[in-house]
Amino acid sequence: MDAQGRGRAGDIDPADQWVLNPHTGEYELRLTPSAPQSGIPGPRRSAPSPSRAGAPAARTASPVAPGRTVPPPRRRRGAPPEEPLPGRRGRRPVKKKSSAKKALLWTGGAMAFVLVAAAGGGYLYIRHLNGNITSVSDDGASTGGFQTDKAINILLIGTDKRTGAGNESYGDKDSVGHADTTILLHVSKDRTNATALSIPRDLIVDIPDCPTTQADGSTKIIPGTDGVRFNTSLGQSERTPSCTVRTVTELTGIQADNFMVADFNAVKTLTTAVGGVDICLGKDIDDKDSKLKLSKGTHTISGEQALAFVRTRHSVGFGGDLSRIGLQQQFLSALMRKLKSNDTLTNPAKMLKLAEAGTKALTVDSQLDSIGKLKDLGLELGKLNVKNLTFTTVPVVDNPAEKVKATVVLNDATAPTVFDMIKNDVSFTEVKKKASAAKSASAAEAAARLKGTKSAASEVRVRILNGGAAAGSAQAELEYLQNEEGVLKSENAGNADASLAKTTLEYAPDQADQARRLAAVMGLSGSALKPGKSVTNSQGLPTMTLTLGKDFKGAGVSFTTATKAPEGVQQSTADKVECAK
Repeated sequence: MDAQGRGRAGDIDPADQWVLNPHTGEYELRLTPSAPQSGIPGPRRSAPSPSRAGAPAARTASPVAPGRTVPPPRRRRGAPPEEPLPGRRGRRPVKKKSSAKKALLWTGGAMAFVLVAAAGGGYLYIRHLNGNITSVSDDGASTGGFQTDKAINILLIGTDKRTGAGNESYGDKDSVGHADTTILLHVSKDRTNATALSIPRDLIVDIPDCPTTQADGSTKIIPGTDGVRFNTSLGQSERTPSCTVRTVTELTGIQADNFMVADFNAVKTLTTAVGGVDICLGKDIDDKDSKLKLSKGTHTISGEQALAFVRTRHSVGFGGDLSRIGLQQQFLSALMRKLKSNDTLTNPAKMLKLAEAGTKALTVDSQLDSIGKLKDLGLELGKLNVKNLTFTTVPVVDNPAEKVKATVVLNDATAPTVFDMIKNDVSFTEVKKKASAAKSASAAEAAARLKGTKSAASEVRVRILNGGAAAGSAQAELEYLQNEEGVLKSENAGNADASLAKTTLEYAPDQADQARRLAAVMGLSGSALKPGKSVTNSQGLPTMTLTLGKDFKGAGVSFTTATKAPEGVQQSTADKVECAK
């Protein structure tokens, strides 16, 4: 808290910021004397009477929540204790820590709202913040919104649109706002870890057709384009953020639940609201393009200087967009650390500034268009520990079609593994999880099924059924096993229950060595192996039964998901301070 605060930081109650104005009979938000007043609709604060200069204002909680008990005013230090109200105990009830204070404020306004709302104050303020929010249609490109019992995927899009005071001087002032900085944030189902995947703006991608809602409510399909820069998925040809979402799905196979869009002003206003973020430079930087001039060492940056920092590329690394991505990841890590610090969480004035800045600076999709929804998202994100938030970048290589290197293409050797790890909710950091004794025993039993001798592929006899996989999957896998892996004693047995989620392999005890060989060929886990009984094939011979589920990804595609990122994939965690070079 600031120097004007009274008492310890832990004594601050956001509800105490809402007080009764005796002149109007209305409740008003009053911050500490050092904090600027927030632009909240409603009656203005009256100037204090000279005769009462220095006298403390009567404090009470806001009556917003029906049935909520209004706490008594605090006693002045040194004053005799007041008589308790009839039927009440004289001591002050112990405050419970609000779980909302743990919320990780990706959205700016979400955490501040949680604190104010949890304290019981501010209907007018909440309505005011709702009025700040700008939303656009997701055009059916997203899943329809995040869910609290599932993994969360949020697409964060930073545009190069030069609107706003002071931004017209940055390069292309007429830019329509391309997807200049794009991050796919994946939060694990159990909320123990998250991955922030940066997508290079100069990556060559295929942009699909984009159904887009028009001002009159009609839908216009904006034609797709193959082999173009990723950043043209927004702005170009009137493409909206939903088109960027579709492009990311096409690229990674991951469909976003929601999206948020920020322009240059978001960086300036959010960093100013938190009082600046700390960054580290491994060398002096004087970049004439971004206008960043800082000496080697640690600096606290905000506003224009923060914007210059995230725009810098010519003075760091190899001077390209990939080097700038590294700076942006460093900046976001520093912002996360600042937002999670007590300096922010225990300062109501900062929280309210963040509420204003966040709700004004961000454009969200139509499924995330209220403070209530942002608050719920903030609570889910707040369960994260920054040491398990990994920043990484889509693996790329220089475009081989160019003599003068200006764009990049996917690194086919490593990018699919990174995408699969995110799709399968695999953490990029080591996360210690407590498992029940029963679950541990079950996992050990499943792992034991894979241990032991394996028969030759030519001895594996198996019938293949299509359960929940796409039509034709059983035949495609049969041809792969016979032609590529030498599993010649196999046959297509048709269809099974189409609702099967996971692929299974059932076998008799005397077929365990065959089951282990097929599991090794296909990358099946021990849990997919089901000891049971054999059946007879079309020739009357005993055979195992392989039933393909909805997790089948294609003929020859391994079921095994990588447990760590491929060698050479760049990654860093938000808890560590790194110095840009």
